[in-house]
Amino acid sequence: MTASRSVNADTPVTIRPPGDKSITHRALIFASLANGASRIRGALTSLDARSMARVLRQLGVEISPLKAGSEVVVTGRGLRGLRRPPAPLHCGNSGTTARFLLGTLASYRFPAWITGDASLRRRPMRRVTAPLSQMGAAFEERNGDGLPLIVHGGPLRPLDYDMPVAAAQVKTALLLAGLTGRVAVRLREPGRSRDHTERMLRALGVPLDVTGEHLAFTPVDRIEAFDLDVPGDPSSAAFLIGAAILGIGASRCGVRVAGVGVNPTRLGAVRVLERMGARLALEPTGVTLGEPVADIVVHPSRLVACDVTPGEVPSLIDEVPILAVLASRADGESVFRGVAELRVKESNRLELLAANLRALGVTAEASADTLTVVGTDRPPRGRVETEGDHRIAMAFAVLGALPGARVRLSERASVAVSYPWFFDDLRKVRSGA
Repeated sequence: MTASRSVNADTPVTIRPPGDKSITHRALIFASLANGASRIRGALTSLDARSMARVLRQLGVEISPLKAGSEVVVTGRGLRGLRRPPAPLHCGNSGTTARFLLGTLASYRFPAWITGDASLRRRPMRRVTAPLSQMGAAFEERNGDGLPLIVHGGPLRPLDYDMPVAAAQVKTALLLAGLTGRVAVRLREPGRSRDHTERMLRALGVPLDVTGEHLAFTPVDRIEAFDLDVPGDPSSAAFLIGAAILGIGASRCGVRVAGVGVNPTRLGAVRVLERMGARLALEPTGVTLGEPVADIVVHPSRLVACDVTPGEVPSLIDEVPILAVLASRADGESVFRGVAELRVKESNRLELLAANLRALGVTAEASADTLTVVGTDRPPRGRVETEGDHRIAMAFAVLGALPGARVRLSERASVAVSYPWFFDDLRKVRSGA
């Protein structure tokens, strides 16, 4: 990777993306299971993060309000201290919240009803409940492979499990079951998924052996409270990076995306962009609870087509929408292989990306697990159907900021799921203010 080199040019536009969604979720749930008061600064305050905080409060955890710029204080109840919820645990649109709860509550003796909004109820949950059932938990399904469902927890058995796909949410749910159930967990992934959970657990002193795709967790009696500065979310940063690469407005002079988490398992999109010819550089600024942080400096770039392999997908799955949009402005035909997981995100992102690109005059096709995009220099014009998917909305908003573009989004409110002030930051990129 060449991103460690500095780019010598003025960078008048500096933007700090919201706190990392993955790390915020993990920080909230680990702080809830810790002994003592944890302090979290820079936490994401989006709808998804608030869903996590809301259900943890229902389980008896004291969590101060999630407000932008405010420190969040979580008073943990220990590994076995969660209380039976008085009502169903509604996870909103947050699949991370739902899957983490399944693992966390698998060892608790009380039943817990878990549900979510219409979009979340369509997303698969058996990828989590199947291995948890092997550990001894029971689940009462009300909607097939989805929510709502009732967790009937109890004493758990150790787990030795070959994961069929590399999936950080599934991995984390199983580790949470081992943590609260105090049983050993051994996992093998077919590829390497994001490792925020492993880094956080090790930073908290939990014995965890990681060798390649093999992971072995040793149970502990307790974890202690912690302080954390949450880095900026690289998935959210990707949209600002995309706008800078396209040279939108003031970004022709460069953009500095400040304080971004640069965990290697999250930098797949950066590696692909480098292959496409993007001019960007990482300038390290520190480490927080095991997570490296850097500023990412980006300049307008002429892009060439890319070929994304299945092995790369776990490290960039959330960035495929913006990568596909950038591919529509690159020279040549780009192919994203092994992206079937996009079909079970907040929307069927695979079909939606192809359909929306075609609606804007771009040649694009989706097959079972592949997306093909042919670049063009024609101004994008047409209507984009987001189906309430925040990453679809943000990706096509970036494309719609190009000179001569006329892109109409079916809605904009969905961006609040992960990046509430996205449109304000996109305006800063365009104006330099």
